[in-house]
Amino acid sequence: MPSPGTDPTRSPAVAPVDGTAGPDAGRLLETTLAAIAPADPGALAAARHRQTRLTKPPGSLGLLEDVSVRLAGLAGTCPPPLPEPAAVAVFAADHGVHAQGVSVWPQEVTAQMVANFLASGAAVNVLAAQTGARVVVVDVGVATPVPDLDAAPGRLIRQRIRSGTADMTRVPAMTHEEAVRAVEAGIEVAGALVDDGCRCLLTGDMGIGNTTASAALIAAFTGADPERVTGHGAGTDEAGRRHKVAVVRRALGLHRPDRRDPLGVVAAVGGLEHAAIAGFVLGAAARRVPVILDGVIASSAALVALALSPDALAACVAGHRSVEPGHTVALDHMGLRPLVDLELRLGEGTGAVLALPLVQAAARTLRDMATFDTAGVTDQQI
Repeated sequence: MPSPGTDPTRSPAVAPVDGTAGPDAGRLLETTLAAIAPADPGALAAARHRQTRLTKPPGSLGLLEDVSVRLAGLAGTCPPPLPEPAAVAVFAADHGVHAQGVSVWPQEVTAQMVANFLASGAAVNVLAAQTGARVVVVDVGVATPVPDLDAAPGRLIRQRIRSGTADMTRVPAMTHEEAVRAVEAGIEVAGALVDDGCRCLLTGDMGIGNTTASAALIAAFTGADPERVTGHGAGTDEAGRRHKVAVVRRALGLHRPDRRDPLGVVAAVGGLEHAAIAGFVLGAAARRVPVILDGVIASSAALVALALSPDALAACVAGHRSVEPGHTVALDHMGLRPLVDLELRLGEGTGAVLALPLVQAAARTLRDMATFDTAGVTDQQI
């Protein structure tokens, strides 16, 4: 098994940024999927055994123990390497479904918030500074032009596929080829960050209207009713939420997405940032590096990734539980237990960043705690 961070699939995939497929489109996705493997059973068993020998009652560190075991299985070694340094990638794009009045925010806020991220003025920047994570912003389809900022060199990654998606209630949100390119953009970003030394990746997102697309994705992949998975998003009242439910129903009824065709689903009712985050998850899994999922947008994107490669689940850690109802549905479908439940609903990567110290603590306790034998502590009598 490759060691964490090594790239068994290194394959350049340079394609046009106008959404048309280049001659190599799909090749990076294919090689990435081929590189993803299940968690290593030997490392899992060794980590479980070590947990029983640490100077504490078995299970007393709760979910941290489970995370540490999963990190070992991903890395293929016990104890696993510490998941640091870390980087959060904020994938930004706009949504054509905004035309259906699903958000109280104007669409230009997406580009304005990108500028705010680059100026280190957003919540994710503040929380990342607290936890020591690096923040990069990835423009995969912001409708309003994003200017270059001299004050933020290397922090804005341009991977534009198109200027926002189409209105999914009328036509598919994007073409199949555009979905492939967006997924591959996420894979490329993950690979670049790992190559730059990052050993833990965190998902972030920005896109006015993206909770509507997320609800459609979650309904499509889980079979849950749109009423159950559609929330208030960024401040929509109850009447607005009911309107969003109707919009999601209309889109799903128009396209009838088939979960057996994950790229077709995200092309029909997803967002460019959803596709890119799915690729980001796949890229992390291929490189055996953990990826901490943020909220409902990240988890709906992870459903796309896991439909493409179920073994990618080994790399995923649920950072938090959002108040968006679809998030719990998605987490339950994936079998992931969130580390933090603070009633967050901001997105950006904030929940993932807050969970980062817990993931690092899980690895550190497995590595650094004394065992009963080394500490000379008497074990429990059975």
